[in-house]
Amino acid sequence: MPLQPMKYGAALSCAALAYYPALASASEDDGSDAAAENGGQITVVATRNATLSFEYPGQVTVIDRDIIDDFNASTLQDVFAAIPGTTFDSGPRRTGDVPSIRGLSGNAILIFQDGARQSFVSGHDGRFFIDPELVQTVEVVRGPSSALYGSGALGGVIATRTITAEDMLGEGERFAVRLTSGYQSVNDEFRVGGTVAGQSSDGVWDALGHITYRDSGDIELGNGALLPADDAITSSLLKLTARPTSSLEITASYSRFEGDSTDPQNPQGNNLAGPDNDLVFRDARNDTAQLGLNWNPTSDALDLNIVGYYSRNAVEEDEVDDPRITDREVETFGILIDNRSRFTLGEASSLTLTYGGEYYRDEQRGLDTATSDMTRGGVPDAETDFVGLFIQAEFELDTPFGLPGYLSVIPGIRWDSFESSATDESFGIDDEEFSPKIGASYKPIPELLIFGNYALGFRAPSFNEAFADGTHFVIPNLSAPPGPRGPVFVSNLFIGNPDLQAEESETWEIGAGLDFDDLIQRGDRLWVKGSYYNSDVDNLIGLDVNTPAGCFVASPFVPPCGSGAEFGNTSQNVNITAAEIDGIEIEFGYESEIFYARGHFSTIDGLDIDTGEFLEGLIQPDILFVDLGARLGETGLRIGTRLTYATEFDEVNEPQDVRDDYFVSEFYLVYEPENGPLRDFRVDLGIDNVGDADFEVVNAGVFQPGRNLKAALTWSKGF
Repeated sequence: MPLQPMKYGAALSCAALAYYPALASASEDDGSDAAAENGGQITVVATRNATLSFEYPGQVTVIDRDIIDDFNASTLQDVFAAIPGTTFDSGPRRTGDVPSIRGLSGNAILIFQDGARQSFVSGHDGRFFIDPELVQTVEVVRGPSSALYGSGALGGVIATRTITAEDMLGEGERFAVRLTSGYQSVNDEFRVGGTVAGQSSDGVWDALGHITYRDSGDIELGNGALLPADDAITSSLLKLTARPTSSLEITASYSRFEGDSTDPQNPQGNNLAGPDNDLVFRDARNDTAQLGLNWNPTSDALDLNIVGYYSRNAVEEDEVDDPRITDREVETFGILIDNRSRFTLGEASSLTLTYGGEYYRDEQRGLDTATSDMTRGGVPDAETDFVGLFIQAEFELDTPFGLPGYLSVIPGIRWDSFESSATDESFGIDDEEFSPKIGASYKPIPELLIFGNYALGFRAPSFNEAFADGTHFVIPNLSAPPGPRGPVFVSNLFIGNPDLQAEESETWEIGAGLDFDDLIQRGDRLWVKGSYYNSDVDNLIGLDVNTPAGCFVASPFVPPCGSGAEFGNTSQNVNITAAEIDGIEIEFGYESEIFYARGHFSTIDGLDIDTGEFLEGLIQPDILFVDLGARLGETGLRIGTRLTYATEFDEVNEPQDVRDDYFVSEFYLVYEPENGPLRDFRVDLGIDNVGDADFEVVNAGVFQPGRNLKAALTWSKGF
């Protein structure tokens, strides 16, 4: 069902809820099953506990497998159209995907895959290295989440959970198979994949294996142009679960993403290969492994999770017309331990304490075969160690202070310490931060929710920012006479900054929601939840580029031209500004036996406090998204349409950056019979950008894909 993840109702065991195995805290007696069956989305990441997302005192969206299937997604980026306040700053190509939440991106967004931090951040190589076919659920928490997750959660958290055997197996089944294939016309993409799952007769262990292959080519844009691209992607997953006792569960998983493409060195936007943007063979790899344990005996004091993980992201670029090879590799090792202790406070009130600690280490290595020492400019060999401790209390109060209804108050705080160093730098950076947060939601009547929250967030300077080294760019010295081989060139060099400070934010948010059951007919549900938020972000990190004037004109009155710090020809990351970001987010949905709808409206505005200029890289136009559908009786047919409207984007500092408003429509049809000879099959047909609209989302002049015909066939069988 595309509106609410109804399938959660039977899947709220620890393993099924484990976006992080270390966060698997739902038990059959905590009321979560009943909540899910009554139409509520369940969030795990927002509080590290299974909680109704509607009642969370903030904004969080859960996208489940049903909705991912309806999108017939080519990349995980596709399904983010259903999430307010979340955009991608990359462009039509698959490579270079960079998510943004409430205007913040890069190191200000935490990404998790099965509990493993994905710390790879690059200027143009993207951050997502997972195929949508592997993903069972995506959870996006919007707003500062440092009180639980530490550095990097300044803008929010994106957590994906990959499929498990439990997701595949029905009641009484020991084995299951799922085969898929699909095609889309806009880039001539073909995909094929398969999943196999099984469990022992006593349910003590289960296992799952999955593989998907995609191949695609040039992208047809809405303006009629053909954007060169060539991708071949293989994604695989192996997952094992053991339950030696009724209270102990052990999970292990390994996933691998292999993406081979031929595209410009900077593939973002509508960029083409050329003299300043070489065509490269790009080899992107992601390996993620985790081992988790959940011990949940019949005790209110213990619900213990331990997870260790390893992730490796690497992007190698081999220039097509040159022997030069560059590489960037980031490895992350981490361990997280947390526990939940539950207390009863009177007849109808309770307290859940969630507390624990985390250690993780990021290591980066860079390579450039064109340099004498094989180091890569802007990619220092460096490492950062993080240690964090956190505690959160969830007070659930019935008839609080004699008032009618139900009150939830969630205060929390986390302490983090970090140390960074680089191989070729004489200095290191270290700091520590406290990140408090408090949220409250009040339901005076079951249909009405009022909520608010206040949070401080931070993100530590990355090693690329603190220890940037090597050559940034090369320019001709126009003030010097040319030599026998042409102009004399000089280099602008990156230099490190030992005084770089962490970015910090202060955010408050207020909102309300309405939730009605049996509104028009028996069994239906209508809900809406909206909020206004305001964030003050200090010490934003930006690149300060200096080039001596003597490089452009010969004069005794200007600094002479040369390379590096001696001549002031440098680039350095510095704390340059403070920003104010605010916006509105509204989500809504309706579900009945015949009709369903879900959608959202969002605004993001931002100003540089010092200059009063618009923060064009952070803000977006106002966006309205609606997904409407209907089920055609007992036929197994379902038809739907997705509509997106964006207002004109005119909050710009230069007139040429204005983007027109746009309206884009999509159509999809799903045939999934429950009975008859085709009951194990699912057919998806769709058209994206039905009107072949020519529109801009990322920046002015960056056009999106045109009309796209899509089809997929899936066969699933349990034994």
